[in-house]
Amino acid sequence: RTLSKKEMGDFISELVDRYGAHAIASVLDTIKSLGFAYATQAGITISKNDIVIPPEKEDILARFEERVGTVEQQYARGLITEDERHEIIVNLWTEATEAVAEATEHSLHELNPIYMMANSGARGSFTQIRQLSGMRGLMANPKGEIIERPIKANFMEGLSVLEYFISTHGARKGLADTALRTADSGYLTRRLVDVSQDVIIREYDCGTDDHIVLPLVTADGLNQSLAGRVLSTNLLAPAAKKGARRERLAEKGTLLTSRRLIEIAEKLGDAAEETEVAVRTVLKCRSEFGVCQACYGTFLATGNVCEIGDAVGIIAAQSIGEPGTQLTMRTFHTGGIAGADITHGLPRVVEIFEARNPKGAAKLAELGGKVHVEETERGPKVTVDPETLDENGEPIEPVAYLLPRRTRLLVREGDVVEPGDALHEGSRAPADLLRLKGSTSTELYLIGEVQKVYRSQGVDIHDKHIELIVRQMLKKVRVENPGDTDLLPGQLVDKVALERENARVAEEKKKNERATFEPLILGITKASLATESFLSAASFQETTKVLTDASIEGKVDRLLGLKENVIIGKLIPAATGLKRYRMIDIGPVDGAVAAYARPATEEQLLAALEEIDSDGADGLGLDGLDFGGQPDLNDEAKPHESGEAEEVPEVDSPLDES
Repeated sequence: RTLSKKEMGDFISELVDRYGAHAIASVLDTIKSLGFAYATQAGITISKNDIVIPPEKEDILARFEERVGTVEQQYARGLITEDERHEIIVNLWTEATEAVAEATEHSLHELNPIYMMANSGARGSFTQIRQLSGMRGLMANPKGEIIERPIKANFMEGLSVLEYFISTHGARKGLADTALRTADSGYLTRRLVDVSQDVIIREYDCGTDDHIVLPLVTADGLNQSLAGRVLSTNLLAPAAKKGARRERLAEKGTLLTSRRLIEIAEKLGDAAEETEVAVRTVLKCRSEFGVCQACYGTFLATGNVCEIGDAVGIIAAQSIGEPGTQLTMRTFHTGGIAGADITHGLPRVVEIFEARNPKGAAKLAELGGKVHVEETERGPKVTVDPETLDENGEPIEPVAYLLPRRTRLLVREGDVVEPGDALHEGSRAPADLLRLKGSTSTELYLIGEVQKVYRSQGVDIHDKHIELIVRQMLKKVRVENPGDTDLLPGQLVDKVALERENARVAEEKKKNERATFEPLILGITKASLATESFLSAASFQETTKVLTDASIEGKVDRLLGLKENVIIGKLIPAATGLKRYRMIDIGPVDGAVAAYARPATEEQLLAALEEIDSDGADGLGLDGLDFGGQPDLNDEAKPHESGEAEEVPEVDSPLDES
């Protein structure tokens, strides 16, 4: 059968998983040769005649013209508003474009060169074919609003002057966007690198029992975010009947690979869909500096467990920043939906990582309770009634929220909500979410939102990279009451450092009061400037302010990150720059025998071993062998030290058979 580009990628990934990258190199070479051979023989090229306009196109357009006419009549009679008319017409023409595109795809023969190129994933896509032989569809004006009259022609038929003029907006906007996007994406990468540059694998296990719970199966099949993570608790199968012992599928501390996940899912059968797995994550890592091996899991570049000294922070920043140029800058204003325009693409990623309050943010329930919904002139009014008593035994007052008129409610009459639940559609403000729902829910929401943007553009990033950046955003807390610790009220400290200080105080005396704190979420720029290293912060932004603050406080830089060590010219504390790797000496070892020189039979192996033995420490006598160099003209055949030239045994090469 034919493998498409995606299937070929999956096939090679599977091979690498099973046999390792080194073993697959020759396979890839063979596939490349096979591809070149057939591409040369086929000599595929495209011509104007390969572009087939579907015969049904006229009928489809006539049908939709009629439906649009009906909507216009409804508007003329005052049955629908201007906004509704615009929205319905835009949706109708989008549907028409899809219908023509589908007809285009069906009208192409599977051996049509254009179809083959797009279908195999080699070049182009069906959206481009649609513009060549279907219809170009709806365009946006310079403001970003969708023009409701579509371009019905395609490039094969040719555009009218008006249609061409409408389409120039998009072309110009595309070029301007690309230029802006490159700069914005570069700046995002720089901020991400700065916030995560000191995150290095520092220890094997931080010893935490904290974890996150992820489903084993998602809508797309097995949850790939579990692959490469370490189990935090034993994974048990559901009990066959009440009171029966549950089978242990995997032990705490097991590294989950793709193959292991498949085995677990097969054992669970239908129960796999309800199974949730508790795994270690960098979000919960207790390492004071950097992160530990167990919380990070596998190093995605190699597929092996990460090593002490891997600069995983930089890798996370590059993995998120590099595909940033592929994200769209566009914000289409479809008019009237949800009251506010939703930010998409790169600006949305920046909005999340900077922890800004989004435009048109959803209102969150401040209290848990029963929901009452009523329509008012100014829009829907949602009242949350806690139906409980406060500390003094008094009933808690219900809280009412007036929502925007054109918004989609997420709650209905009689629903029960928890504090922090969104009442209507829209992005959530991270600071409010943290206050109402706590850090874990906020972290998972931020990761999900970033993934939503990248996945919408077909970019695949592993969750652990985003987790690492989110961890840096939620790392700091503000001290409220220092208790008997040495901290100050209002001071920003690392959560791990504060917990360690509390543990120290409790150990000294049981009556000692612990410090209380308020969790914080900092945007990546603020988090970079709040780092312990003033050298790193000063080399990022606001240099004068950072240095004056550092000198007033008498700060000491412990040189734990990469940037501060580069600035003063020291080896970086990662990879071979670490002390543990600097102590390694390189000593002589027996070289590995090349494949063609390996003895093929047991007799030859014994003969070769005897020969090495008789030569003693000097190894095999190689003086008499011709290595293809220039012969020494002054000497005749040089005898070996024993006085005679050695006869080299002929060895059958394993390569001869192939």
